[in-house]
Amino acid sequence: MMVVGILTEKPSAARHFAAALGGMNGTYNGEQFVIAHARGHLYEFADPHRMVADPDAAEKYRTWDLGNLPWDPQQLDWSLEVIKDAGPVAQDVKRTLGKCDEIVIATDVDPTGEGGMIAVNAFLELGLKPGKWSRMYFTDEAPASLQKAFASRKAIASLLDFDEYKKARYRSQFDLLSMQFTRIATNMARQSGQDTVLRQGRLKSAMVKLVGDQLKAYNDYVKKPFFQNRFRDENDVMYTNPEEPRFDRKDQVPNQYGPSPVVLDGKAAKQTAPPKLLDLAALSSLLVGKGIKAQLVLSTYQKMYEAQVVSYPRTEDKMITPEQFNELAPLVDRIAGVVGVDVKLLTHRQPRTTHVKPQGAHGANRPGPKVPASLDDVEQRFGKAGRLIYETLGKNYLAMIAEDYVYEQQKGHVKDYPDFVGIANVPLSAGWKAVFDPDAGDDTAEGDENESAKGLGTNAEPFVFEGANKRPEHPSMKWLMKQLEKRDVGTGATRTSTYSEVTSTKTKYPLLVEKGRKLTLAEAGDMSWRLLPGTWIGDLALTEKVYADMKEIAAGTGPSAEERLAVVADWVREDIATMQQNAATMRSELGLKEEAVTRKERAQGTWAKTGKGVVFAREWGGHRFTDDEVARLLAGETIEFSAKSTTGKAYEVFGELGESTFKGRKFVGFQKLGFGRRDASGNALPPESWCHYTFTPEEIDLLMAGEGVESSDFVSKKGNRFQCKVFFREEKKGEGKKIVPDFEASLDSPPKSWCGVAFTDDQLAALAAGKTIKGTGFTSSKGKKFDAQLQWKDEGGKKKLVPSFG
Repeated sequence: MMVVGILTEKPSAARHFAAALGGMNGTYNGEQFVIAHARGHLYEFADPHRMVADPDAAEKYRTWDLGNLPWDPQQLDWSLEVIKDAGPVAQDVKRTLGKCDEIVIATDVDPTGEGGMIAVNAFLELGLKPGKWSRMYFTDEAPASLQKAFASRKAIASLLDFDEYKKARYRSQFDLLSMQFTRIATNMARQSGQDTVLRQGRLKSAMVKLVGDQLKAYNDYVKKPFFQNRFRDENDVMYTNPEEPRFDRKDQVPNQYGPSPVVLDGKAAKQTAPPKLLDLAALSSLLVGKGIKAQLVLSTYQKMYEAQVVSYPRTEDKMITPEQFNELAPLVDRIAGVVGVDVKLLTHRQPRTTHVKPQGAHGANRPGPKVPASLDDVEQRFGKAGRLIYETLGKNYLAMIAEDYVYEQQKGHVKDYPDFVGIANVPLSAGWKAVFDPDAGDDTAEGDENESAKGLGTNAEPFVFEGANKRPEHPSMKWLMKQLEKRDVGTGATRTSTYSEVTSTKTKYPLLVEKGRKLTLAEAGDMSWRLLPGTWIGDLALTEKVYADMKEIAAGTGPSAEERLAVVADWVREDIATMQQNAATMRSELGLKEEAVTRKERAQGTWAKTGKGVVFAREWGGHRFTDDEVARLLAGETIEFSAKSTTGKAYEVFGELGESTFKGRKFVGFQKLGFGRRDASGNALPPESWCHYTFTPEEIDLLMAGEGVESSDFVSKKGNRFQCKVFFREEKKGEGKKIVPDFEASLDSPPKSWCGVAFTDDQLAALAAGKTIKGTGFTSSKGKKFDAQLQWKDEGGKKKLVPSFG
């Protein structure tokens, strides 16, 4: 029987598939199957310089010099490498699916094609070659959805022509090329004397540009008051005349009107539909004011989705399909019970055309098919963030099943001065507002200034109204997400994840700072904002273009991905020139001086370990490698030399050339194997001195043998003399041997001095014999003189000097 292999994106998804199909392997619907899982991406692009065959050309892609930009995409082979620690997972995929007759892509179905690329990258790198490829499409991981997707999977003629893979690969290639913009901006910062890394990217730069521009508008705001004649009735309804002149001062307003009755011109019933369903960005915006950070929303929501408590997170849909509506219809009352909504309010049980339409994939974010027992149950399983997520998501969804908000709009005018018109919106039925009001408690939200419980009054009095030009809104996450959505920049999930990244307090160079609901620019963000005007990477339309390109590439229309990527080089050239101009302006505005950026010297050659060309830093710890040392390192030998600490202290170190990872990026460089000297056999030798104490040859031998050496002549950094026992050993695995003091070890003999007084040989002998001696002129740590009787005895499990007084 033919075997169908299924690859899911995560272990949790594999468990859901197993629950739906009857196990991790078996037979379903007459077909034999086996399930394997990835853990998200298993492969990623290698570093740019590792994608270039010529070592001389590779150097151009490694270093951050502006002279090495732009890159030529045709020089990159776009090779992949396994992500750190993902190798065993990849091999499990190969073992499980290697002999399958058909392999099915069952990774997440998301709008960017990311799930498809995760699978295709793995299949290509692992060399899997079944007789048939196919794709399962599912809106969620409920058993019925997965069973239906398994039965109706679609054949894929070619992995390389798979639409999801093509568009996601193009986006990944574009994003890798956009690293150049980070290098440009960082160079501009360093030329301005600022040692920082300015991360640039399509969405990051859009966020910085929007927030920076809005902050400037907010901070540059100058209040311009005006005074104007208006009327107000006894119900506090205001009557205005748009043609009424405005004045700069109150005493300039003519006193030309008197009291007058109000004439009701008409009444009309009005209603508004419930708010739209939330995406992750809107959800996170609501929760940030309650102290829940975007990153916590993302991670918690993902766990809740895997438990089928909420729907798929990374959806691009703003509505749901009739099938999705019908799926939750039987669960509405239970969801209402969990989130505390009166079911009597949920009377609109038919799909709304404003919220439900046939087209769609995963559907908007909403409660999942598994309804929790209570909010306390949700909090116990997913924490406070989970409780708030479910409560907010549930009420937002239920608002769609409540009736419209209904009000009566009354219009009238001042009888004696008919040009003065007033409007009052009188609430008649709260409808969905009694279930979920997204603007409740938000002082920045625009309310209905015409809302009036009593409606129009009967008499109006004139008064001088004081108004002013409206101050621009202070940027917030909610404001930013609305701006990005308005401009169609990114999806709700990508906006939220990128926002989480640029506001993270754990990153060294955050771009934005969250203070409650308000957003400001971090230092790096401010510099980025000053460098972005007029640039391609700062253009909000760039993401829109990339997504449009992705759709065309997936459809196989228009220029090829290679042709589209080739234009990035021109953008880089233009952005270098633009940022150089912006940097000059920035230095002038911030009082910074232009500085020359010195490039660190590098060595290069063929590394015997790999047989490939490498480039590495020629200096380490203040030591510049000689030509002979460079040759020995390339040959795979271990070298030793004298280095200096950041405080200028000299020390001996030995090591070899090796590969390391820094912030997720691999590089080749000198790797320390240990401190100190080595003998002819390569064994580590203790240093000749430590803390200003020089070891005798006999003490060196003791240290080499693993035994302790004690002395009272060690001197601390502050110049204080102290006694302890030291050993020559490895304190941390892999860092080599060094002198390690043991202040807790029991000393073999009394110290030669105590509190500033040196003992005589007779006193030392008496102490060693367990006798009590009397000493005078001791100095405390606070500088006070005192006398004491001393005895050398066991206390607390070790021998020490114990003073007594009196």
